[in-house]
Amino acid sequence: MTDPTPLMELSDVHLDYPARGSGLLRRDRVHALVGADLALAPGETVGVVGESGCGKSTLAKVLVGIARPTAGTVSHRGRELWAMDPAERRAAIGTGVGMVFQDASTALNRRLSVHRLLRDPLDVHRRGTPAERDARVRELLGLVGLPRHVADALPGQLSGGQRQRVAIARALALEPALLVADEPTSALDVSVRAQILNLLLDLRARLGLAMVFVSHDIQTVRRMSDRVVTMYLGRIVEESPAERVSRHARHPYTRALFSATPGLLDPIEPIPLTGPLPSAVRPPSGCPFRTRCWKADGRCAESMPEFRDAAGETPGGHRFRCHHPVAAEETTHQLVAQATEAKERS
Repeated sequence: MTDPTPLMELSDVHLDYPARGSGLLRRDRVHALVGADLALAPGETVGVVGESGCGKSTLAKVLVGIARPTAGTVSHRGRELWAMDPAERRAAIGTGVGMVFQDASTALNRRLSVHRLLRDPLDVHRRGTPAERDARVRELLGLVGLPRHVADALPGQLSGGQRQRVAIARALALEPALLVADEPTSALDVSVRAQILNLLLDLRARLGLAMVFVSHDIQTVRRMSDRVVTMYLGRIVEESPAERVSRHARHPYTRALFSATPGLLDPIEPIPLTGPLPSAVRPPSGCPFRTRCWKADGRCAESMPEFRDAAGETPGGHRFRCHHPVAAEETTHQLVAQATEAKERS
């Protein structure tokens, strides 16, 4: 029988920190996460999309225990992470969750050989005998498609794609159940990105990994994921099955994001949004997207809508937060026309 306990779960998580330039007379705070709720099942891949500054990387850091929430709970296999003592928390996250950062050239210590980089997690957590640790290093190199002689190299002697493979191998050293990948291909050449994405897909299938895949490339997120989470100004505003997100998303912001990268066989103009992303220090009242949304009215300024399930979907399978959601049957062409007309009127 399948265990219903989520692998990781966030409940009403808030995270804020002092804004740059704040002092005794000015105590502004950046609201990086606001009321985030997310449950991740074993073996599931969740993609996270949104513009820069929307909270994607902050969400990833909370999931791997790098950032402690200001409020709310983070649970690992049903146990609250920050209620554990430090040693227990390090063991739970260190062995249960791996993270792949955006730029392997800065994430890997340039002075250590690949062998040392891959063996370090095994040494820290005292996994096996010295001989077994060396064998595990060789196994990890094979797992990510690198020849054994790479073990003697320094990160600076490797290509960008090879460095990212080493970073992935290190994240998998302790056989975690969850891999969090924060923009894992954005620092790579276009020709190498597909190789790394295919490697992650292969590892997910072979190892039964759960993944959180954070990226600006929303079409890649759709390909990699079972479920897509849309974030805006620190808030999760929609969760949708990946196969439905581009054409059947209900939140106007999600539809606008996916309209910006249309397919070659159906070229269209992106849905126009008004103005820049608001400040996370002083977000708009009510729904934060209202200042750029063509559907917004007074109600949107008064309150942040609660989550509701999309009609005809499994409860919780597709949910969104919007007072005036996009109709399920509305096409992107229709939304472009609506947004353009609203922009001309304003």
